[in-house]
Amino acid sequence: MSAALPYYLGCPSWSEAAWRATLYPQDTRPTEFLSRYTEVFNAVEGNTTFYARPSEQTVARWAQAMPAHFRFCAKLPRDISHSEDLCQQLDEVTQFRQLLAPLGERVAPYWLQLPASFGPSRLAELAAFIEQWGDWPLAIEVRHPEFFAKSDAERMLNRLLHERGIERICLDSRALFSCDSQEPAVLHAQAKKPRLPTRPTAFSQDPQLRFIGHPELLANDPFMLPWLDKVAGWIEQGLRPYVFAHTSDNRLAPELARRFHEQLMQRLPGLPELPVLQIEPELEQLGLL
Repeated sequence: MSAALPYYLGCPSWSEAAWRATLYPQDTRPTEFLSRYTEVFNAVEGNTTFYARPSEQTVARWAQAMPAHFRFCAKLPRDISHSEDLCQQLDEVTQFRQLLAPLGERVAPYWLQLPASFGPSRLAELAAFIEQWGDWPLAIEVRHPEFFAKSDAERMLNRLLHERGIERICLDSRALFSCDSQEPAVLHAQAKKPRLPTRPTAFSQDPQLRFIGHPELLANDPFMLPWLDKVAGWIEQGLRPYVFAHTSDNRLAPELARRFHEQLMQRLPGLPELPVLQIEPELEQLGLL
């Protein structure tokens, strides 16, 4: 499929049993989720590696299931990203990259998701870490309010990333926080996700967007509108952006991603449709039962 798309589109993960009968056929086994996911989407957030390092056997299975064109944005484990000194974690970084080596160029970019406590006073530390990072593609998400204040600290951060071609991940949670539902999943997501101004940036060939959506699909349209224009513009400039769709419990993440793509098709004529997996058996097969 998606090898033909001029951008990368996906969800936070692929292993959602709730996607049976919507994204996946009802009888899809968990071991088949990844291969079926790659039939529709060409990228995924590597949330799983933030919380725990996979085993070598797991990485080998991923390597078998992921097509060459697929992109896995592996998050550096939180014991690295949330450490007291990033530069003290370089050996751990090397070991992590070695663990994911069987995936080759499919790991692109790595993501460094920094905590809200990582502020301007640690910019020199971040610069030293980047200096020793090497040539692997990297994108960074910051959450400290000062980096969204149009201040000297934000300008210094942007200059640091831009000069090295490192993406500043765009996170837009406005749709989520526009929801006043008391559903536990929504309240949990609102408590967990940052609520910060948006910062559309393209510091390399691969701008990165994380769109944290409203649980009602249609309510996302006003918030998606400026991103549709931005992503279409990036593509027309020859960039290859990444777009990841979230919802509060991610049950509707595939539908939100598909809705984003369908509306992007209106701005970019000729953009191919996303495949739809066959959810129910064909009528001819039913007739044989």
